[in-house]
Amino acid sequence: MEHVIEINNLTKSYGKNRGVIDVSFTVEPGDIFGFLGPNGAGKSTIIRSMLGFIHYEQGEIHLFGEPVKNLGSKMFERIGYMPSEAWFYPGMTVADTLKFAADMHQTDASEEARMLCERLQVDTGKKIRELSLGNRKKVSIICAMQHKPKLFVFDEPTSGLDPLMQAEFFHLIGQYVAAGATCLLSTHVLSEVKNHCNRIAIMKEGRLRKIDTTEHLMRTGAKRIRMLRDGVEVDYMYTGDLNELYKELEGHDIGDILIEDPSLEDVFMHYYEV
Repeated sequence: MEHVIEINNLTKSYGKNRGVIDVSFTVEPGDIFGFLGPNGAGKSTIIRSMLGFIHYEQGEIHLFGEPVKNLGSKMFERIGYMPSEAWFYPGMTVADTLKFAADMHQTDASEEARMLCERLQVDTGKKIRELSLGNRKKVSIICAMQHKPKLFVFDEPTSGLDPLMQAEFFHLIGQYVAAGATCLLSTHVLSEVKNHCNRIAIMKEGRLRKIDTTEHLMRTGAKRIRMLRDGVEVDYMYTGDLNELYKELEGHDIGDILIEDPSLEDVFMHYYEV
């Protein structure tokens, strides 16, 4: 099966500033792939390298089985990209902005744009300068979706959206993926990847720390321990044998104890503390 995205040993530096170091991963057809990490972890650098916006020193990137360097502008016929900060001409109306974006893809996307504007509650008659941050985000989402691409690349798409619009955004993504699309979602919001992504990559300081299915990451052998020991509240991750834990607790005054599977937040922090 052909990978939608294949990145091998990608390295990009910014002089003395950190970029990304020896990153490799694949995204498969039908994935909603969560690209997880705080700001500065290297997520945007990888996306910009993947889309040909910046040059990288080492490695190879393939999209739909083709080297990125060979694809040129035709690559964007199959990709819907939403940057973390989208800039539009402030004097243009929303309708003109959406048509301008569709024309760049050489397609008539008016019907799809109309549906998306209704779903995301966007007033097409307003000028960009009149929109709130959240509504400018919606316009950016529609620009990425309206030509019905095979690959969505979203960089922090939900910041600025209210909870109802966030839910509608992910409902739309689910529908497009069910119809044959693939999605790369770069975010630092843990609940988004937990609730919507089937695979997750965790980035830290320009390096890929972990990549796995969401289900498997949540099935780690570690346990979250919360207890009242010798009058002191204790809360930590335990990765050893529980039989050994019981031995360690002998002789202590245990007022209460809770042993549970870790949350995604716990898993994420584990990889950031290593």
